[in-house]
Amino acid sequence: MILQSLAGLPAFLVYFCTALIAVVAYLFVYTRVTPHDEFQLIRDNDPAAAIALGLSLLGFVLPVVSAIAHSANVIDCMVWSTIALIVQIIVFYIVKIPVPNLSARIAAGELAPAIWLGLSSLAAGALNAACMIY
Repeated sequence: MILQSLAGLPAFLVYFCTALIAVVAYLFVYTRVTPHDEFQLIRDNDPAAAIALGLSLLGFVLPVVSAIAHSANVIDCMVWSTIALIVQIIVFYIVKIPVPNLSARIAAGELAPAIWLGLSSLAAGALNAACMIY
């Protein structure tokens, strides 16, 4: 009985590790694309940076979850995770259009621009996840 339950463990480990690598890659790339240093701001107790980055991470993870659930294999999952990363970067630049000084305002600890960026990222991630029908 226990061995049957553990039969899916190798696949779980492969997809879980793939997802962790995707998350680390996302955080690495996204924090290099944005002009403000999210992790330094978070270390300095800036809630705006934590909100913006945390919600954008959720906006990235939602499509990754969908990719894991629907992909044919791990390579397929990685391709769709890369697309999710690209979508989040595009969203960052689109969100800056109505708020051109977005990064400076987040770095200054302003919550409204951080919430705008974070929820826009989350919305785009939810749409991205829903569109992953293959």
